[in-house]
Formats: sequence, C-alpha cells, structure tokens
Amino acid sequence: MTVVAAYLYRNGQRVRPVAIDERVECAPDKSEFIWIGVAEPTVEEVETLARTHGLHPLAVEDAIKANQLPKVDIYGDQLFVVARTAHVEGDAICYGETALFVGPSHIISVRHGSARAHVALREELEAVPSRLAQGVDYVLHAILDFIVDGYLPIIEGIEEEVLEMEQQMIDHFLRREDITRIFSLRRQLIRFQRILLPMQEVATKFVKMDLPSIDPDARPYFSDVRDHVRRVQTMVDDLREILNSVFESSNLLEQQRTGDITRQLAAWAAILAVPTAIAGIYGMNFEHMPELKTRYGYFVVLGVIGVVCALLYNRFKKLKWL
Repeated sequence: MTVVAAYLYRNGQRVRPVAIDERVECAPDKSEFIWIGVAEPTVEEVETLARTHGLHPLAVEDAIKANQLPKVDIYGDQLFVVARTAHVEGDAICYGETALFVGPSHIISVRHGSARAHVALREELEAVPSRLAQGVDYVLHAILDFIVDGYLPIIEGIEEEVLEMEQQMIDHFLRREDITRIFSLRRQLIRFQRILLPMQEVATKFVKMDLPSIDPDARPYFSDVRDHVRRVQTMVDDLREILNSVFESSNLLEQQRTGDITRQLAAWAAILAVPTAIAGIYGMNFEHMPELKTRYGYFVVLGVIGVVCALLYNRFKKLKWL
C-alpha cells in the first residue's frame, strides 16, 4: 500500500483527488491546500513527490531512510517534521515513523511501520470543514495530536500489568518469569523515554518559535500536544519508579520470609535438641545410672523431656519464631 489518500481542499471542503505528480496552483490565502498521505512508499514515489512539490533533498533522504528521532527542520518556506509512532506487538512496544512535509499549500505525510492509518483522522477533520479551512498548520497539529494520543493506551496497558505485579508481589514470591518481565518493561520504558523527550521538544518549537507555514494563532493547539506528551512522560517516569519499587520490595519480602523460615528451623532444632541429648546419654550404655533401677525412671525422663520441650515451645511462640 503506497498512496492512501491525495486530495485538494478548498475552504475546508474536499474538492477532488490529485495525483502525486500533479502540480496544483493553490490560492496564496491558505484557502486551498493539498493533503497527501502515503504509507510504505517506494523511493520513486517519494522522489516524484519531491520533484512535484519542491521538497528539500536532505528531507527526502531522511523520509526514505526512516531512521530519525523526532525533529523539526526548516528549509526555506517549508518544514520537515519527523514524529515517532508506537504500537504494541505481543509483549513489546514497536515503533514506526511518520515524516511530514509542510509547505504554504501542501502537507504530505510519509508513514513507515505505523499500525494506525490516518483515514479515520482525515474523516474526522472533513466532518468539521471549519477546522480544515484554517490551513495546513491545523492539519499538522491534528496529525501530531493523533500520534501522541496513540501513546496513552500503551502506557495504560503497561500500568495495569505493573499494578498486577505489585499485588502479586505482596501475595506471593515473584516468579523468575515475573522478574524477567520487570527488566523487559524497564528496558522498553527507557527506550520510550528516548522518543518522548524529542517529541516534547518538537511540540515546544511549534509553541515558542516563528516557523514557516505555522500561524501564530495555532500555537495553543501545539501547546496542547506538548501537554499530552508531558502527561505520558510523567506516567512513564512513575511506572519506572513502581517497577524499581516492586523489584526491591520483592527482594526485601523474600529476605524477610527466608529469615522467618530460618528462625522456625532454628527453634525446632533447639526443641528437638533436648530429647536428642537425653536419648544420646542413655544410648551410651553406662552401668551405674540409678534411674535405670528406678521403677518409674523411664516415665520421669519422658516427663522431663516433655516439660522442657513445652517450655521451649512457649518461649519461641512468644518470640513469634513459631
């Protein structure tokens, strides 16, 4: 799948489809613009877009390679914006890249490895022509906001898993696979943070800098995107702290439980040492042992063993060793 959608818009309304090699003269007052969306394009298709819309070669090269961190580059009256998408595959967070070419009368999105298409977003914007009528900068905001909003369900899913681990840690020992999962989640969250920080810087640039094709009135919208990124960043920081706490608390509880077991074993060993010692003495076959000649000597010895063991048991019970 390459060209997903390519249309000319006028006053917020879709006018007609356009070809990627079609040159369209749009009105200079922002009432007309072209919005082209391509996914996993070939090199030839990107180069065709570059020739048609005068895209900078360095930006085109980055869009083809798709290995960039989020950033904003300025090339004359055009912007090149890179955003990173995220989605979950199995137990891992996977990343894609969306490159955006923004000019006075065009916005071109090039998606690589993204699991969420912009079809629903386009339909949502087309349902409110007043938003599309404001120009390409508002479309750019909508795309960035769409990408950032995709982060939240991922972090919320990890949060649920971490809270479940926390409860399990309280009730039982963490299993080996649980500990492995904790370290896996920590690695994934650290990698996620490497995406969130530059994404926040991208949104901040749109808020604080005068950029080509970006109306100053659109800055509050980009400020909202920045707030969403910060919210996710805070959640990631909190999750990393919880994971560290779960691991450390699990170790402490395991040490405590091991200590309890050790004390119990020591207490029972002390109790059993009494009959063992007495039985050991009688096992030496001494000839002169008066109690052996006593009629009730056997029962007296058993009674002594029982009393001593009972006293030791009560003592250890009070110490909560048993």
